[in-house]
Amino acid sequence: MSLQNDVMTAMKAAMKEKDQTALAALRAVKSEILLAQTSGEGGDLTEEQEIKILSKLVKQRKDSAAIYLEQDRKDLALPEIDQAEVISQFLPEALSEEEIEKVVVMTIDQIGAEGMKDMGKVMGIVNKELAGQADGKTISTIVKAKLMS
Repeated sequence: MSLQNDVMTAMKAAMKEKDQTALAALRAVKSEILLAQTSGEGGDLTEEQEIKILSKLVKQRKDSAAIYLEQDRKDLALPEIDQAEVISQFLPEALSEEEIEKVVVMTIDQIGAEGMKDMGKVMGIVNKELAGQADGKTISTIVKAKLMS
Protein backbone atom coordinates (compact mmCIF):
# COMPACT_ATOMS: atom_id res chain seq x y z
CA MET A 1 0.00 0.00 0.00
CA SER A 2 2.97 2.31 0.47
CA LEU A 3 3.55 2.44 -3.29
CA GLN A 4 0.02 3.71 -3.79
CA ASN A 5 0.59 6.40 -1.15
CA ASP A 6 3.92 7.37 -2.72
CA VAL A 7 2.29 7.63 -6.15
CA MET A 8 -0.52 9.78 -4.81
CA THR A 9 1.97 12.11 -3.10
CA ALA A 10 3.98 12.39 -6.32
CA MET A 11 0.77 13.02 -8.29
CA LYS A 12 -0.15 15.90 -6.03
CA ALA A 13 3.31 17.40 -6.47
CA ALA A 14 3.09 16.97 -10.26
CA MET A 15 -0.29 18.67 -10.30
CA LYS A 16 1.02 21.61 -8.31
CA GLU A 17 4.02 21.91 -10.64
CA LYS A 18 1.79 21.43 -13.72
CA ASP A 19 4.13 18.66 -14.94
CA GLN A 20 1.95 16.88 -17.50
CA THR A 21 4.51 14.20 -18.37
CA ALA A 22 4.97 13.12 -14.76
CA LEU A 23 1.24 13.30 -14.17
CA ALA A 24 0.51 11.01 -17.14
CA ALA A 25 3.10 8.49 -15.94
CA LEU A 26 1.82 8.53 -12.37
CA ARG A 27 -1.78 8.14 -13.51
CA ALA A 28 -0.72 5.07 -15.49
CA VAL A 29 0.91 3.61 -12.38
CA LYS A 30 -2.17 4.33 -10.27
CA SER A 31 -4.39 2.75 -12.91
CA GLU A 32 -2.29 -0.43 -13.07
CA ILE A 33 -2.28 -0.70 -9.28
CA LEU A 34 -6.06 -0.37 -9.14
CA LEU A 35 -6.48 -2.93 -11.92
CA ALA A 36 -4.25 -5.39 -10.08
CA GLN A 37 -6.12 -4.85 -6.82
CA THR A 38 -9.51 -5.44 -8.43
CA SER A 39 -8.49 -8.30 -10.72
CA GLY A 40 -9.85 -10.92 -8.36
CA GLU A 41 -6.74 -11.33 -6.21
CA GLY A 42 -8.06 -8.44 -4.17
CA GLY A 43 -6.52 -6.69 -1.23
CA ASP A 44 -3.11 -5.13 -0.98
CA LEU A 45 -0.35 -5.92 -3.42
CA THR A 46 2.90 -7.49 -2.30
CA GLU A 47 6.13 -5.63 -2.91
CA GLU A 48 6.99 -8.20 -5.60
CA GLN A 49 3.71 -7.50 -7.44
CA GLU A 50 4.31 -3.74 -7.20
CA ILE A 51 7.81 -4.12 -8.67
CA LYS A 52 6.42 -6.30 -11.46
CA ILE A 53 3.82 -3.64 -12.35
CA LEU A 54 6.38 -0.83 -12.33
CA SER A 55 8.89 -2.84 -14.37
CA LYS A 56 6.21 -3.61 -16.95
CA LEU A 57 5.26 0.05 -17.28
CA VAL A 58 8.89 1.16 -17.65
CA LYS A 59 9.54 -1.54 -20.25
CA GLN A 60 6.45 -0.52 -22.25
CA ARG A 61 7.60 3.08 -22.38
CA LYS A 62 11.17 2.20 -23.31
CA ASP A 63 9.95 -0.13 -26.06
CA SER A 64 7.63 2.57 -27.40
CA ALA A 65 10.45 5.12 -27.34
CA ALA A 66 12.72 2.73 -29.25
CA ILE A 67 10.07 2.26 -31.93
CA TYR A 68 9.53 6.00 -32.21
CA LEU A 69 13.27 6.61 -32.50
CA GLU A 70 13.52 3.95 -35.23
CA GLN A 71 10.89 5.89 -37.13
CA ASP A 72 12.75 9.16 -36.50
CA ARG A 73 9.97 10.55 -34.28
CA LYS A 74 11.90 12.17 -31.44
CA ASP A 75 8.86 14.30 -30.62
CA LEU A 76 6.99 11.15 -29.60
CA ALA A 77 9.96 9.32 -28.08
CA LEU A 78 10.98 12.00 -25.58
CA PRO A 79 7.73 11.96 -23.55
CA GLU A 80 7.94 8.15 -23.37
CA ILE A 81 11.53 8.31 -22.10
CA ASP A 82 10.57 11.00 -19.56
CA GLN A 83 7.63 8.91 -18.33
CA ALA A 84 9.89 5.86 -17.97
CA GLU A 85 12.23 7.93 -15.78
CA VAL A 86 9.34 9.11 -13.60
CA ILE A 87 8.11 5.54 -13.08
CA SER A 88 11.65 4.25 -12.50
CA GLN A 89 12.02 6.40 -9.40
CA PHE A 90 9.66 4.00 -7.59
CA LEU A 91 11.74 0.92 -8.51
CA PRO A 92 14.67 -0.34 -6.46
CA GLU A 93 18.03 0.96 -7.66
CA ALA A 94 19.25 -0.88 -10.76
CA LEU A 95 22.31 -3.08 -10.46
CA SER A 96 25.43 -2.70 -12.56
CA GLU A 97 26.39 -5.40 -15.06
CA GLU A 98 29.21 -6.52 -12.74
CA GLU A 99 26.76 -7.03 -9.87
CA ILE A 100 24.37 -8.94 -12.13
CA GLU A 101 27.27 -11.05 -13.36
CA LYS A 102 28.19 -11.98 -9.76
CA VAL A 103 24.62 -13.17 -9.09
CA VAL A 104 24.56 -15.14 -12.36
CA VAL A 105 27.90 -16.85 -11.65
CA MET A 106 26.81 -17.66 -8.08
CA THR A 107 23.52 -19.13 -9.36
CA ILE A 108 25.29 -21.21 -12.04
CA ASP A 109 27.64 -22.60 -9.37
CA GLN A 110 24.77 -23.30 -6.95
CA ILE A 111 22.67 -25.35 -9.35
CA GLY A 112 25.61 -26.82 -11.26
CA ALA A 113 24.40 -25.53 -14.62
CA GLU A 114 26.31 -26.82 -17.63
CA GLY A 115 25.68 -25.33 -21.04
CA MET A 116 22.70 -23.75 -22.71
CA LYS A 117 20.35 -26.58 -21.73
CA ASP A 118 20.25 -25.12 -18.21
CA MET A 119 19.60 -21.52 -19.29
CA GLY A 120 15.91 -21.66 -18.32
CA LYS A 121 16.71 -22.78 -14.77
CA VAL A 122 19.34 -20.10 -14.31
CA MET A 123 17.14 -17.37 -15.83
CA GLY A 124 14.21 -18.29 -13.57
CA ILE A 125 16.26 -18.09 -10.39
CA VAL A 126 18.15 -14.92 -11.35
CA ASN A 127 15.02 -13.12 -12.58
CA LYS A 128 13.26 -13.85 -9.31
CA GLU A 129 16.26 -12.74 -7.24
CA LEU A 130 16.85 -9.52 -9.20
CA ALA A 131 13.21 -8.54 -9.79
CA GLY A 132 13.04 -4.82 -10.53
CA GLN A 133 16.80 -4.37 -10.22
CA ALA A 134 17.77 -5.59 -13.69
CA ASP A 135 15.96 -6.03 -16.98
CA GLY A 136 15.54 -9.48 -18.50
CA LYS A 137 17.49 -8.65 -21.65
CA THR A 138 20.65 -7.79 -19.69
CA ILE A 139 20.30 -10.86 -17.50
CA SER A 140 19.75 -13.06 -20.56
CA THR A 141 22.85 -11.72 -22.30
CA ILE A 142 25.04 -12.33 -19.25
CA VAL A 143 23.62 -15.83 -18.64
CA LYS A 144 24.24 -16.82 -22.28
CA ALA A 145 27.80 -15.53 -22.14
CA LYS A 146 28.55 -17.42 -18.90
CA LEU A 147 26.93 -20.69 -20.03
CA MET A 148 28.72 -20.68 -23.37
CA SER A 149 32.17 -20.14 -21.85
